[in-house]
Amino acid sequence: MNTADFLQTLDREGRLLAAAASAAGTDAKVPPCPEWQVRDLLRHTGAVHRWATGFVADACTEPRPFGDPPDLDGDELVGWYRDSHRLLVDALAAAPADVECWTFHPAPIPSPLAFWTRRQAHETTIHRYDAEAALGDTVSPIAPDFAVDGIDELLRGFHARSRSRLRTPQPRVLRVRAVDADAVWTVRLTADPPLAVPHAGEDADAELSGPADELYLALWNRRPVPSVSGDRSLAALWREKGGI
Repeated sequence: MNTADFLQTLDREGRLLAAAASAAGTDAKVPPCPEWQVRDLLRHTGAVHRWATGFVADACTEPRPFGDPPDLDGDELVGWYRDSHRLLVDALAAAPADVECWTFHPAPIPSPLAFWTRRQAHETTIHRYDAEAALGDTVSPIAPDFAVDGIDELLRGFHARSRSRLRTPQPRVLRVRAVDADAVWTVRLTADPPLAVPHAGEDADAELSGPADELYLALWNRRPVPSVSGDRSLAALWREKGGI
């Protein structure tokens, strides 16, 4: 996938998120995030959108704190989210391809603009799923190639950071396999941050597998892992320590 593809996905997913949130109402519970109601989802995702917008629009090369979400609720909060999403999409669409700005994880990416477009496409897709789950209707599909990219970003981006809690006192090997997309990763677990490589590699102690879209949601702790083979304690470790 390229930056234009991610931008198109971000645009679509944010619109779907807002529509689902509006239909569900801001009091609705968010089943994948039991501590949240839809208002919390909107405030979080809108604040992330505006935070990301600032780095790209201002070509900011230093980290910044999140801004506080507004004291809004109901339709006004949904409207604020729509504005936040539109500001982000417009900023990414208008930014020069060589914009220099801060990014926050080492996933393989060609540029800061590609980083933020990709990251926000996945951020919005996961939270769109949350909003549709709150509504209770059938959720919108996730394309296999996009899901594979999101798994790769999670394994080789987020969990490559020093803050990853996905660690084991003794070395272990976890395999992650998207069965419908010919995509597989080997994740070496130690007392240090995990090292994930995009190939089958050595023998694994356990394998997490399933269709790419289901595996993507499972690794973001939105659904159970479709299939676990080998040492099931590593699947339990992911559920306990794999959250971002």
